[in-house]
Amino acid sequence: MKNLKKIVALGAVLVLAISSLAGCGGSSSEEDTTIKVAATPNPHAILLEKIKDTLADEGYTLEIVEFEDYVKPNQAVTDGDVDANFFQHQPYLDQYNEENGTDIVSVGGVHYEAMGIYKAQKSAIDELSSGDKIGVPNDVTNEARALQLLEANGVITLKEGKGLTATKADIVENPYGIEIVELDAAIIPNTLPDLALAVINANYALEADITDDAIAVEAADSDAATTYANIVACAKGNEDSEKIQALIKALQSDEVKDFLEEEYKGVIKATF
Repeated sequence: MKNLKKIVALGAVLVLAISSLAGCGGSSSEEDTTIKVAATPNPHAILLEKIKDTLADEGYTLEIVEFEDYVKPNQAVTDGDVDANFFQHQPYLDQYNEENGTDIVSVGGVHYEAMGIYKAQKSAIDELSSGDKIGVPNDVTNEARALQLLEANGVITLKEGKGLTATKADIVENPYGIEIVELDAAIIPNTLPDLALAVINANYALEADITDDAIAVEAADSDAATTYANIVACAKGNEDSEKIQALIKALQSDEVKDFLEEEYKGVIKATF
């Protein structure tokens, strides 16, 4: 009788264990079909919204987590809060990894956002005068890019060969006598009343609805078009996972390319 009770008790334990494992399996399966992506609003979150149905047809649920800055999306990947992010270019990611000791990798490029010089207190470059302030992004790669754009339009001259490491300390000629003001990229559109001109990333110009106020933009055939392609990034080791590959495939589609051409009129172009 005692042996029978033991057998019954053991059977009950096994049933509970199997049920528990089945429950865990269901949860894991649900997680495996959810793709959580950190993104800045425009155009990244908008493009992700465009591919939700495509991913749904593949059996995935896309969850978009929006951020307004350029730091938290990478933190979210490192912390494991999201599967991937979509907001940055490779030089910025390289800088971030180096400064933070992280190991985030690119999955692939999606589009190129033309950085532009925008009107503020002045409406043209030839209106600049000594002491005028020009706002540029304060992170290393975007500042260098902004300075290169100013150089290409005759505002300044930089030390030869500085490239992606250029800072305002590398200005060797300043014929207009302007002052470079380094600002967080996200707030530059809000500081236009205090600036003569500003160099602004396309996504922030779009959010501020000022793209028509650009007086110069990076050329579509410039090195910047490939160097600064916006990428999908994830933690190293996850780039070949099925859901990350499904994500990049959906973003590198004719549907997305056509949408970029129709919606952004050359300010943002596909790079695939």
